[in-house]
This record gives sequence, C-alpha cells and structure tokens, in this order.
Amino acid sequence: MTTTPDVIEDAPKATDAAAIPSATLGGEQKRSIEQITLLVFIIVPFLAVLAAVPLAWGWGVSWLDLGLLVFFYFLGCHGITIGFHRYFTHGSFKARRPLRIALAIMGSMAVEGPLVRWVADHRKHHKFSDAEGDPHSPWRFGETLPALLKGLWWAHIGWMFDEEQTPQDKYAPDLIKDRAIRAISRQFIWWAMLSLTLPAVIGGLVTMSWWGAFTGFFWGSLVRVCMLHHVTWSINSICHAVGKRPFKSRDRSGNVWWLAVLSCGESWHNLHHADPTSARHGVERGQIDSSARFIRWFEMLGWAYDVRWPSRSRIDSRRNTDQDGSGHQKETAEAA
Repeated sequence: MTTTPDVIEDAPKATDAAAIPSATLGGEQKRSIEQITLLVFIIVPFLAVLAAVPLAWGWGVSWLDLGLLVFFYFLGCHGITIGFHRYFTHGSFKARRPLRIALAIMGSMAVEGPLVRWVADHRKHHKFSDAEGDPHSPWRFGETLPALLKGLWWAHIGWMFDEEQTPQDKYAPDLIKDRAIRAISRQFIWWAMLSLTLPAVIGGLVTMSWWGAFTGFFWGSLVRVCMLHHVTWSINSICHAVGKRPFKSRDRSGNVWWLAVLSCGESWHNLHHADPTSARHGVERGQIDSSARFIRWFEMLGWAYDVRWPSRSRIDSRRNTDQDGSGHQKETAEAA
C-alpha cells in the first residue's frame, strides 16, 4: 500500500483496533442507511441532469446559475483532489491546521462520502490496484468485452454498494485519531446538506425571488453534484481502461487528456500511480493540473510546506523505456 511515513508511525497496534472510534456517521452497523443516502445523492442529481436540457431550452440559464455551478463544482473538485486525495490519502504535502480543516470541509462538500471512508477506500485501491482486492478495478470480471463493460459499470458506480467495507482502522488510523478530522467525517451529511443549500440561498438572495432560489439549487446543487460525481468516478473507470501509459506502474492506469480540466488534473492518472505521493500529476508541458497550481500557491502563502514536487530525474526514472506511451510494447528491430 502506498502511504506516508506518518501514517505508518501513527497506526495503532492490532490490539488497539477495537478501541478506535468509528469515523462514519452512526457506526458501521448503519451501512444500509448509508447506502440508501448514497443512492439518493446519486439518483436525484442524475435526474436533474436529464431535465437540464429541456429546462435550459425552455427558460434559459442565467449567468448567476452558471456562476454558482462553476464555483461550487471547482470548490468541491479541488476539495477532493487536493484535500481528500493528494493530502489526506497520500501525504503529498503538509498543511497548517486551518488549511487541513478547510480541505476536509471542502472535500466533504463534494458529496462523495465521509472523508475517512473515502481515504480508506483509496489507500486500499493503491495497495491492490487492478488486482484482486482492488475495490473498484474495471478489470474485476475479466478482459473480454462483456466482462470489461460490466467492470466499467462496477468501477464507476457499482462498487460503492458492495457489502464488503474497507476497514477504516487498518487503512486510515491516522485520520481516525485526529478528533477534528474524525468529527468532520462523521458530520458528512451536514456538510453535504450545506453544499446543496448554499447555491439556493445565494440564488434567492441575489434575485430576491423563490425562482432564483430554485434555479440556483437546480444548477448549482443538483446538476453540479452529478457532473462532479461522474467526472470523479471516471478516474476509477475510464482512466483504468484507456489512456496513454508513458510511466511504469504495476496496473493499467492511463493518462486521459480530455478529462484534465474537469478533474482538476487527476486524469494524468498514469503518473499518479507511478509516483503516488507526487504533488503534481500533470508533469509534462501542456498538461493542465489546477490542483498542483493551488498547492503551489498554498506553499507560497506558507499554508502548505514539505511539498513533494517531483524532480526531473525522479520523473525520468519512472518512464517506460520499453513502451510507446499507449501501454503497448515497442517492436524490436529483430521483430521488425
């Protein structure tokens, strides 16, 4: 498993596991309630997206609605990519306490589940990436076309409803031991409700109308959440099925350029699996990685430190010298 030295040092002994408090709202025994809540958070925004086209055609979309959608989309997206992923999961940098708390809240507002559960699942994914034990590999059912189609569905959405849960005390003990982070994780439902409510409140106050509140909620909450969910899940599914693989990794992670902007740099996924603790995923010229840019600004402000920026030699040491960048072996002169 890819983890940071702090995680290893902070991990409690096996005999202490039972004493570790749960960071999931209601405890592990409330799994069915959590799944029902998750289903609601998936289906309702998806239905809103289906209604978005006729709604936009009939009544139009205001600049305020688009502004709310874009602002809250990238707030939550960077909360996931910088906070949940690069910071809490992989320790790509260290953060001052206020930034640590802010990233935990921002990520929770993406409505992708409790922080500790998210991190535990992702650390397990890296330990078993595209092998038995990976929570969401698209290759789970085999390599035939029907098996891959089934696997893509599993990696995209299906795995979240699996009855087998990643043990949080094993994969995220460092976060559970932090009282503030544990509390934010347990309070996920309230951060999610805040995330869904704010666009409606802002839309209503700016326009001083209930219609403004409704359209703010529709575009800034429902449509935004659905878009962010599917972009995030595409990193699990699409980026482990297709894409260029210029770097050495023991899985099938690929770089998918057309997801780079919407995923805030996460779709440069092959480099991430080749060097998981790197604070930058888009390491080549022209590879947009807004998450790395924000981390750089945090560092300049003194909010982040000990950032693990990849050196050129480190990047070059991870290159595939025997592949063409698409995951296929180059033909040798003898074979040609």
